[in-house]
Order: sequence, then structure tokens, then C-alpha cells
Amino acid sequence: MVSVFSACSKQKDIVQENFDFSAKQLKHALKEMKSALENETDASIHERALNAWSELTNPRSLEADGSLLMVPSKDWCSGFFPGELWYMYEYTKDEQWKRLAHRRTIILEREKFNGKTHDMGFKMYCSYGNGYRLTGDTAYRSILIRSAQTLITRFNPKVGCIRSWDNVGSKWKYPVIIDNMLNLELLFWATRATGDSTFYNIAVSHAKTTLKNHFRADNSSFHVVDYNPETGEVIQKNTHQGYAHESAWSRGQAWGLYGYTMCYRETGIPDFLEQAGRIARFIFTNPNLPEDLIPYWDCNAPDIPNEPRDVSAATCTASALYELSKYDRENAGKYLEWANTIIENITKNYRAELNSHKGFLLLHSTGAKLLGFEIDVPLVYADYYFLEALLRKKNLEFNINIE
Repeated sequence: MVSVFSACSKQKDIVQENFDFSAKQLKHALKEMKSALENETDASIHERALNAWSELTNPRSLEADGSLLMVPSKDWCSGFFPGELWYMYEYTKDEQWKRLAHRRTIILEREKFNGKTHDMGFKMYCSYGNGYRLTGDTAYRSILIRSAQTLITRFNPKVGCIRSWDNVGSKWKYPVIIDNMLNLELLFWATRATGDSTFYNIAVSHAKTTLKNHFRADNSSFHVVDYNPETGEVIQKNTHQGYAHESAWSRGQAWGLYGYTMCYRETGIPDFLEQAGRIARFIFTNPNLPEDLIPYWDCNAPDIPNEPRDVSAATCTASALYELSKYDRENAGKYLEWANTIIENITKNYRAELNSHKGFLLLHSTGAKLLGFEIDVPLVYADYYFLEALLRKKNLEFNINIE
């Protein structure tokens, strides 16, 4: 009995310590954001206008010179920072975080009409979705419903999936990326909110089609599957951000794990739970996974162990594992062990120094090495899923304590 309570106490301490750190670091981030916006040059404003990009909203990463990279609302990363602030409010119940989260959220409203992207979930559900969950604000609800309605305009029933990218020239006809699994959460929510099963049915179709076509025999996933939009047939299977078409891009594996765990929660379809378990086994039995469980940016990158890590893949994986442990009780112990190991090692070795790196929480993520950007840098979504994983960890421990 003593050992159980000691373990729970130790685990609570790491959650508390990380949120204490995050509170200070995010306040530093807000100061750095204010400074970046105040000091923006006329040239950068003009360049944005030429490219039809709106004003800057929230941070994404650091530039090569160490300056803060802020993005407009249409960037797929625009919703993660407000999501972090909502998580701070959820943990602390401090109204200051609620006010800050609201301010960083409402500047994204225009995106509810942006049908040129599949990233509606990342942008709107991470921001407005968390806001609505925590406040019940009916204005947020209306924006989320409009966002879901916009997202499903990208669905092709012949393919059975939501199209990921436009403007791809001759490279692909109808590309669908594994990342898109996470945008389905907005659609499941929309059916619950409205009673309209259209959203649910499209989400399930997308998940089933992806399950059929994205995964190899070892349960690793391709990044991009290209379809014929007229017939629904698969044309080719590629990568865009991974090392090679046949390699296992680490964040792609995390997206799949998170996505199918979430889809099982929303549907109860056993195939989704089974796939989540298979992906987890692939990730954690891969011989190229480092001992600290923070993966290299691609499982098959050629210069391992001298390749950059991807902390964003690790935080997304940890968050998914905490949730998966609730549904796959037979394997819950190892899921929790893996997730706890990730959180402990990130806390020890991958956090930024306080008041450094423009307020980002974590270091050593990789966005797209082969494309030549965001290599070994902080990334806002690594921070977002870190806080989410910590909250899920706390909630699981609370449930353990009261049983």
C-alpha cells in the first residue's frame, strides 16, 4: 500500500512541477509574442499581404536566427498555442489563463470558413474545442459547428476520405495524409453537438479507408496515399516529410496512434482499438527507437544514431498512450510505463531553460528535415501535446486514487 501511494505521489510531483514550469515559460512566451508583433517590419507585413496571409496570430517555432516565428490564422499550427493556454486554465482554474486563452482563440474565427485546408481540427478544435469544453461558451459552439461544416466539404465519397492538400500540381491527384486522422475529432464532436450523423459517418469512412490503405504489414504507416478522385483507387503511396516512401516517419506513426485511439473512444469500433495497439507495438519494438523513447525524426533515417530527434512525436505518442491505457486494459501497464518514461525523460533532458527560447517549453523537435526546415527546434505542437499528456496522466492517477 505504501509503495502505491509513493508512486502516485511521485507521479503527481512531475505533473505539478511541469505545470509550474509551464506557467512561467508561457508568460515569457506572451512577452516575446508582444515584442515580436510590435517590432514587425513593414517589409514583412508587405510580404504577407502579397501572399494573401492575414496578420500574425500565434507562435509556431523559431527561425534559423533564433527569432520567434509567428504565423497567421490559416497556418495549420495557429490553434496550438491557445490550446496550451486552455490546458493551463484547466489545470490551475486560474481565470487569468482563461482570459489569455480567449484572446488567443478569438483571432482564429475567420478560419471557420477556410475550406482550402484539412487542418480544421488542429486549428479550431485545439483552440475553440478546448475553450468550449471548459467554458460552455455558445459562441465557441457555433464557430465549431461552422468549422465542421466547412471541413466536410473536402470529403469525396468515391474515395471515402477528406482531401488533405490542394495546389499539389502534378505530384498527386487526391492526397490523404496520416495527420488528417486527428482532424476527425472535430467531426465526431459536431455529431454530438448537432445530432447530425453526417459528420460521424464521414469521420468513420475516413478512418476505415485510411486503415485499409495507409498501413504496411508491420503496421507502420505511409505518410501520403494518393487516390484517383473519380474511382477511389489508390494511385501511389509516398512520403512528404519522412526520409523515404517506404520509411516510417516518426510523427506519422504518432498521428496514427493518437488518431485510432481517439476514433475508438468516439465510435467503440473494435478495429480502431486493435489498430491503435498494433501501431503502439510497432513504435516500441522498433530496433531504432532510442533507449529514452524519444524517437529520431524517422525510424529509418540513414545516419542513426546521429540524426535529430522529434520530441513532438514523443509527446503526441505519450498523450495517446495514456488514453489507450483506459481502453486496452490487458496492455495498460506497458502503455503507462512507456508514457511515463517519455514524460520523465522529456522533463529531465528536453525542456528549455526557463525564460529562454522565446517561451517554448520543449526543445529538439523536427518538422521536415528533408525539406530543410524546422530541424532540431522547438515546435508549438510538441508543447501542446506535452501539456495534454500531463493532464491525462493526472486524471488517470486521480481515478486510481479514488477507486
